Amino acid sequence: MERIAESIMLSWGVKRAVLAFAAGAFSVLALPPFNFFAALFISFPVLVWLLDGASGPPERGLLGRMRPAFATGWWFGFGYFVAGLWWLGNALLIDAGGFAWALPLAVLGLPALLALFYGVATSLAWLLWSDGIGRIAALGAAFGLIEWVRSFVLTGFPWNAIGYAAMPAPVMMQSAEIVGVFGMSALTVFVFSAPALVGTRRGAVAGLVAALVLFAAHVGYGWFALDRLDRSQMTPTEAVVRIVQPAIDQSAKWDMAEREQIFSRLLAFSALPPREGQPRPTHIVWPETALPFLLTENPGSLSRIADMLQVGQTLITGAVRFEDGLAGSPPRFFNTIYVIDDEGQIIGSADKAHLVPFGEYLPFEALLRRWGLTPVAETFGGFTAADRRGLLGLPGGLGAVPLICYEAIFPEMSSLEDGRGSLLLNLTNDAWYGLTPGPYQHLRQAQLRAVETRLPLVRAANNGISAVVDPGGRIVGSLPLGEAGVFDVRLPSGADEFLLMRIRRFNFGLIIVIMVLTALLARKSKNQRFD
Repeated sequence: MERIAESIMLSWGVKRAVLAFAAGAFSVLALPPFNFFAALFISFPVLVWLLDGASGPPERGLLGRMRPAFATGWWFGFGYFVAGLWWLGNALLIDAGGFAWALPLAVLGLPALLALFYGVATSLAWLLWSDGIGRIAALGAAFGLIEWVRSFVLTGFPWNAIGYAAMPAPVMMQSAEIVGVFGMSALTVFVFSAPALVGTRRGAVAGLVAALVLFAAHVGYGWFALDRLDRSQMTPTEAVVRIVQPAIDQSAKWDMAEREQIFSRLLAFSALPPREGQPRPTHIVWPETALPFLLTENPGSLSRIADMLQVGQTLITGAVRFEDGLAGSPPRFFNTIYVIDDEGQIIGSADKAHLVPFGEYLPFEALLRRWGLTPVAETFGGFTAADRRGLLGLPGGLGAVPLICYEAIFPEMSSLEDGRGSLLLNLTNDAWYGLTPGPYQHLRQAQLRAVETRLPLVRAANNGISAVVDPGGRIVGSLPLGEAGVFDVRLPSGADEFLLMRIRRFNFGLIIVIMVLTALLARKSKNQRFD
């Protein structure tokens, strides 16, 4: 292994860039749908060895000497995000005539931008670089910090944070309750970088022991937490949830000629009788923007919904909501969840607060529209973000935390100031991405929100993957990607014991401090050896 490490450290030019890109791309095997987390035991040692040899000439000053480390991290990130996000280009092919020109921007441009974050991470780590365990502590701290920064800079896009790669199954998800996905990102990089110490010998025993202890604690806590949940004798609620997955092709979704057929399909699925001996559903859930029209343009639709619902049933559906503009301003459209009772009355609603840039709205809209650009998901017009978020009241005494589409990837959006609620409600439309890894990755990130909050997750997706997840992250009912149908599940109850987000933030900060102190002590020790 020492010869391999030396060869990688001494690589330069194109070979170095290719190695970094390949290591980043290989890391994606740890993500859904592959879930081969052991891939990180190869990719991160390669990154460490590349950084061992990444230092510019002393006469170039600090930034000049840091440049090779930045380039190494950028190429690693570019490989990671190209291999992990290539499926975003599928959304542009739904309307290829209007958006195919932007395919390189989605498949290569966005990964190139996101790779800047990893370039900054490796640059920060290089500032504290040493020749032992301290350097993997520095790398872990830098990645943990940068994944947190990635969650809010430029509106935030924490998709596929490194920490998710170490959580392929419920027993390996429970640590997120304590340290969150950003704390897990720091620990993941530390643990999976540890084999690099074998290739350079110094600090190998201490580093491998620390990594082994952390990995064992990670899995051990998973078993403990799941057993604790099972022993708490959580009884299911009285609510029986029916998830409707219509699998409507995205290209037909807003076709005027298809709207009646789509609506009838949703009604027919919803009216199916329950399986023999099973209770009828109390809450029927349709996906994001399931209604293929504006309710104000189709007033008879509420009557048809009322006719379909039995007494005591409630429909929860995604829809586009319309508001007239004030004082001559243009109308506003919202990506909304409606709650409709058995008399066809709208008894609750929640609007999406965190919109997708370029997908649901245009940054610098006036300028970009003059250049002829429009949002990818524009049907009636660009969407407007909600002014506030709050619990969505549901019949049966339930309070839902609304998470529309990719709001589920933001940990802070699963916690509300006005209450914890009874469940997380995630309506999405992943039909944009076809039969690709995207929907699998989206589901995994939504699962982690259930673990962090210890609340059940109800997830309805147009083309999949729809699921009901218990507070331990375990899927208790689902429909696979691309399959049309329904399933009924008695809603699990939330756990009584849970950690507040501010505790996870504190624990995340503590991990970063410990890793930085470890890196500083190691660097000081190195300097003393060479004095």
